[in-house]
Amino acid sequence: MEYVILIAVLAVLLLVVGGVLFLRPGRRRAPRPPAEPAPRPEAGATRADAAAGTVEPEAPPAERAPPVPAARPAPEIEKPPPGAGRLVRLRARLARSQGTFGKALLGLLSRDTLDDEAWEEIEDTLIGADMGVSVARQVTEDLRTRVQVLGTRTPDEVRALLREELVKQIGPDLDRSLHTAPHGTRPSVVLVVGVNGTGKTTTCGKLARVLVGDGRTVLLGAADTFRAAAADQLETWGSRVGAPVVRREEGADPASVAFDAVKKGVDDKIDTVIVDTAGRLHTKTGLMDELGKVKRVIEKQSQIDEILLVLDATTGQNGMQQARVFAEVVNVTGVVLTKLDGTAKGGIVVQVQRELGVPVKLVGLGEGADDLAPFEPEAFVDAILGD
Repeated sequence: MEYVILIAVLAVLLLVVGGVLFLRPGRRRAPRPPAEPAPRPEAGATRADAAAGTVEPEAPPAERAPPVPAARPAPEIEKPPPGAGRLVRLRARLARSQGTFGKALLGLLSRDTLDDEAWEEIEDTLIGADMGVSVARQVTEDLRTRVQVLGTRTPDEVRALLREELVKQIGPDLDRSLHTAPHGTRPSVVLVVGVNGTGKTTTCGKLARVLVGDGRTVLLGAADTFRAAAADQLETWGSRVGAPVVRREEGADPASVAFDAVKKGVDDKIDTVIVDTAGRLHTKTGLMDELGKVKRVIEKQSQIDEILLVLDATTGQNGMQQARVFAEVVNVTGVVLTKLDGTAKGGIVVQVQRELGVPVKLVGLGEGADDLAPFEPEAFVDAILGD
């Protein structure tokens, strides 16, 4: 009986303890915050980069900074040598090309007997040097008279006679100065004309160097709008000496470009404005008329101080034909003879001056930047005759 009572008591106790445990509230876990979406990886990023969280979110297109172009290095400005004395410095080049002509004349004049046949050879030598028939005949007659009067002909006497005669024919008293000085607030204006292939545009660039070397400020006008390379050439030359260039697109009105160049020269107080024109074929009337238009448009705002005609010294009589036509269209004030180092026909200097009535003011003696020189008759003849 006691055993039954004990079992009943234990059963009651188990029911009480179990009820207490069942009714007691349990601990609740705190809710987890919602996970943020992972950033989208940039193009080219690896999965490992994305997993590691090292990829920055891509910026919107509007916030991207535009790329900065690399700055071009400014061209180094050169300081050309002054124009004075250039022909003397380039004398060796003249001597190489013209020496044959001078030596032939000296050899003929130094003969023991100068008969009619010898004088004919002298005249033919002068004609072969592009001096022209009438000039060659006159030089021969003058030399013949002087030799007969003097009687003796030592080498030094012959050389002195020939030098004096050639210098006289070239014209030592002609005004060969370039009028490039500004006139108060107005710049000097130089118009450069000539046929394609004579070195006209290159002459403009080299002339700018000569003037900068003499202390002038220069502006170049690229009025040869029919040839895109002409404006590019001028910019190359101008950048080397700090001379600005006025240009327009290919095919623009040349007269308009020339006008703008002169106007900018006035506004910027430039000393000298050099205007390059298209290389016109002297047989095409329309193009020659356009050259006259360029001249008239410039003269509406400024006087033209120099009109330089560029001639190729190697073209001979064809060059003379070109010169005559250009002289009819514009009032040529001076001649630039290029490629004089490439011909033995230095007599063209005399012929050009006789035909046009204007002096040779500049000569080109090579392809170097400083191979354009003011023409000096005495230095030229000395180079022909040698030491």
